[in-house]
Amino acid sequence: MRRHSGRQLLLRISQIKFLGPAGMVLFCLMGIPSAQFISNSQAQNRNADQRSSIRVDVNLVGVIASVLDQNNRPVPDLQADQFEIYEEGKPQKIEVFEPDTQQPLDLALMIDSSLSEIKELQFETDAAARFIGQVVRPEDRVGVFQFADTVTQLASFSGNVAQLQAAVRRVAPGDGTALYDAVYLGSDALGKAPSDRRKVLILITDAGETTSRADFETARRAALRAETLLYTIVIRPVKGENGRNTAGEHALETIADSTGGAMYYPDEISQLDAIFDRINRELRTQYRLGYYPQPRPPQGAYRSIEVRVKGNYKVRYRKTYYSGGPAN
Repeated sequence: MRRHSGRQLLLRISQIKFLGPAGMVLFCLMGIPSAQFISNSQAQNRNADQRSSIRVDVNLVGVIASVLDQNNRPVPDLQADQFEIYEEGKPQKIEVFEPDTQQPLDLALMIDSSLSEIKELQFETDAAARFIGQVVRPEDRVGVFQFADTVTQLASFSGNVAQLQAAVRRVAPGDGTALYDAVYLGSDALGKAPSDRRKVLILITDAGETTSRADFETARRAALRAETLLYTIVIRPVKGENGRNTAGEHALETIADSTGGAMYYPDEISQLDAIFDRINRELRTQYRLGYYPQPRPPQGAYRSIEVRVKGNYKVRYRKTYYSGGPAN
């Protein structure tokens, strides 16, 4: 199948099918030229707005940082003066510092239901249901998806634990693995959330990729634009590299690293509960940082970020942000 670069095409949800009273939604992707998104009248109005006003505001750049000790345990109680932020190598003034941030979560839980996952699917869905009961707090929202040859939304974003757990237990086997579509569409759904919410995408998958319309770069940029933290739990049917799709694993590692998320490789399926607990504890012990970038970045650019923490710690954070406007 021919793949298209994210620079050439914009991917959109072209069809939404409601599959019965359970409220399932089937997403399909197709590539269309980006010019179709802007009508002539819209372009004229935009040009007029640009002539009549000059924007001088600089948007706050928010960064969620997970700080871990040498045993990979979350580190609480750090102070603002222990953090430094750099953009494109230039130091920035931290204007917002919130330890143990209480920002509510929007979390997309995506379960690989391809044929290669059938053996462990029951255990995965049971563990995912327990995780939902553990992670959801009053202001949090979770959406449940499955992906095989297509991506299907089983439950809309909500805090209704019983409905979300019931949706997880409706996951059914399918063909193929649309891995990049899952990252793209999950990020797209999270990107619609207000900016004052943390966005988290959790994949449970064997990291195979066979049927996506999106490619790696399109999926990666969608996650960056949505400011999504990607956590991936890789269920490996084969422990050695022979016979395993390590390319998919490396792709997910790259996306997780660039977003500030993490990858987990349980040796046994029974370790899923412990991994979910680890993710939950990390989400409740994160630091929220914010700064106004100086110098002001150009529109439509991807800007590099570096966060440093004084002390013998490991810190995870998104390495890049998109400055807004049309992409260069």
